[in-house]
Amino acid sequence: MIRRLSFALVTGSMLAATLPGAASAQGSGWTAELVPTDSLAAPAPFGPGEHLVYGVKLGWFNVGQGHLTVEGLDWVRGNQTYRFVMGMQGGRLGFSINDRYTSWTDLHAFQSWRFIREYGGTYTSRRHYEFYPDRDMWDREDNDEFGPMPTDAPLDDIAFVYFLRTLPLQVGDHYSFDRYFKVEGNPVTVDVVRKDRRKTDAGTFNTIVVRPSFQSEGLFSEDGEAELHFTDDDRRILVYMKVDLPRFPGGISLHLRSIQEGFPVNPESRAAVLSAREARGQSGRPNR
Repeated sequence: MIRRLSFALVTGSMLAATLPGAASAQGSGWTAELVPTDSLAAPAPFGPGEHLVYGVKLGWFNVGQGHLTVEGLDWVRGNQTYRFVMGMQGGRLGFSINDRYTSWTDLHAFQSWRFIREYGGTYTSRRHYEFYPDRDMWDREDNDEFGPMPTDAPLDDIAFVYFLRTLPLQVGDHYSFDRYFKVEGNPVTVDVVRKDRRKTDAGTFNTIVVRPSFQSEGLFSEDGEAELHFTDDDRRILVYMKVDLPRFPGGISLHLRSIQEGFPVNPESRAAVLSAREARGQSGRPNR
């Protein structure tokens, strides 16, 4: 069950070289001076150094901890990318999990170039995908499997979560995308259903509530009834996520525990984020 949670948020050897000035971190080492700016980077409210920590629940029971992190900036086959990481650790009743999901997503075109899922704990597995938009194909490096892509701007599961944060997200909006890297996962639909107020260990936040639906299996499948609560401000931080699945009474949920904000690469995005932080007088927290 926790595995399905991990798969849905999706999200070894790091095959890409780190950009000058970048560092691997869950974040206190990042400063604005260490994160390079790039005027061609797609506007985004996040950047290296952002580290969001979550408690994970099955119904009322705490079963572990997770995080979403903009861990670094890498090169993949000559393309500049973000390195997004989702981690999950925990267990219950003899079941343990220690998973890592890494997405390398283009800084400029915001498309995936590489995606690695690594399962540890009770069950171990590794899947390594490379994406080749110019050939309309994905290639699974760990077992020589490959397949067609329906788009020249593919997104994996983790990249989709960050992509949603770049959208306007107004109540009543409906989006439909054919950008999931596997044909059978499309279309991905997104409905912006309402505003809410959510209390977490990290504070109480005004949120905008989004319902995504993938056509493939997983937490965002059509019958999953997933809800993602993003902060109702320019940061769009994921505060809370809940999925009701028929097989799991009470549902699966993520609850924000702590926030460490990062530094956007796009100069205009950087200026807007730093200005908002200064106005709030709370350097590491989003508007509440």
